[in-house]
Amino acid sequence: MTPPDPMPEPESRELILPGGKVDPEAVRRAFEEVARRARDEEVAGDDEAHNVSVTFDLQRDLKSRLDRYLTSRITFMSRSQLQRLIESGAVRVNEREAKASTKLREGDRVRVSLPPPPDTSVTPQNIPIEVLYEDEHIIVLNKAVGIIVHPARSELAGTMINALAWHFQHASPTGGELSSVGEQFARPGVVHRLDRDTSGCIVFAKTDEAHWKIGKQFEERTVDKRYLAITQGRVEPDAQVIDKPLGPHPSREKGYREKIVVRHDDLGKKSVTICRVRERYRLHDRPVGNQAFSLVELELKTGRTHQIRVHLSSEQFPIVGDDLYGGRAFTLPDGRTIERQMLHAAVLAFEHPATGEAMVFTAPIRDDMRALVDTLRASGVETVDVQGTVPMRRFGLEHGA
Repeated sequence: MTPPDPMPEPESRELILPGGKVDPEAVRRAFEEVARRARDEEVAGDDEAHNVSVTFDLQRDLKSRLDRYLTSRITFMSRSQLQRLIESGAVRVNEREAKASTKLREGDRVRVSLPPPPDTSVTPQNIPIEVLYEDEHIIVLNKAVGIIVHPARSELAGTMINALAWHFQHASPTGGELSSVGEQFARPGVVHRLDRDTSGCIVFAKTDEAHWKIGKQFEERTVDKRYLAITQGRVEPDAQVIDKPLGPHPSREKGYREKIVVRHDDLGKKSVTICRVRERYRLHDRPVGNQAFSLVELELKTGRTHQIRVHLSSEQFPIVGDDLYGGRAFTLPDGRTIERQMLHAAVLAFEHPATGEAMVFTAPIRDDMRALVDTLRASGVETVDVQGTVPMRRFGLEHGA
């Protein structure tokens, strides 16, 4: 049987919007068409037949890194995803494999074999959520531990977005839906994020106007974000500003790709955390070096990925249970083992996007964190009084509670 001729790829111009950005919907349609032709022509096993590529011809000397240029053109992929794409050999400059740091010049031809854009459909799922506040503009939740905010990579279900889709259909007193902002990345309504194992206050926008207005407050750093963390070690001084730029780990090997590190190069972004000590503890039944712990309140002045976790670890005070950044697990007296980072988004304050009213939300800490605080306090506690902190009763952490 004579093999079929290679199927023509979509023209690059069909995939690019005015202004030079790749159209994710056009790419998705192109993949669907290629798959249909593959089925029709019985070449489903031919990987080459499934390629969807886009080519950029540079009309001027950009003197820009390849990864940065592609970030501005392929907006449905993050910079780290594009770096991995480059490392896999899927990006060629002038028909040669390139590096993320390759500088682009006038006349260069950049050809990218694109992956399919993320699926933006959201399946409603009946996942319990704890609503702190909801109206027709916003919804604020106390995020549970172990759930991611929005679909990502292979995790397309079981997220807070899936839970909210069900909530709006079946349980919301005001109804509505999440804003369309970000839906092309499968993250509609997501104004900010919390890590999978970080609990606490998180806000979602239900209208596009609310999304942009709250997003602007985050961008201008007028949102008050306070976290509580239990760290290993005796944190000193009582109050300090950790001002260290953060960026991706230089290694792209498995196990390092998700790590963030302190970077003093062009990939490091300014990151500022104010750390205030609330309580210090010492456990005398632990091995030497594992006895000291601290309860700290963190005020974020920027919002980088893993910012608190990396900043505290860089100061030699990793968060209990945060094995990615040097934290150790902790076994409670009842036999339970804490293996997730003891980090909680305790307070979130911003102006309401519709009324301008000052809104302050406080999320009580989760049971495992409460149990750890009780265990540490039982061995003796040093209470620290630092200006600018939030009253402990707001978190349900006053003594004797």
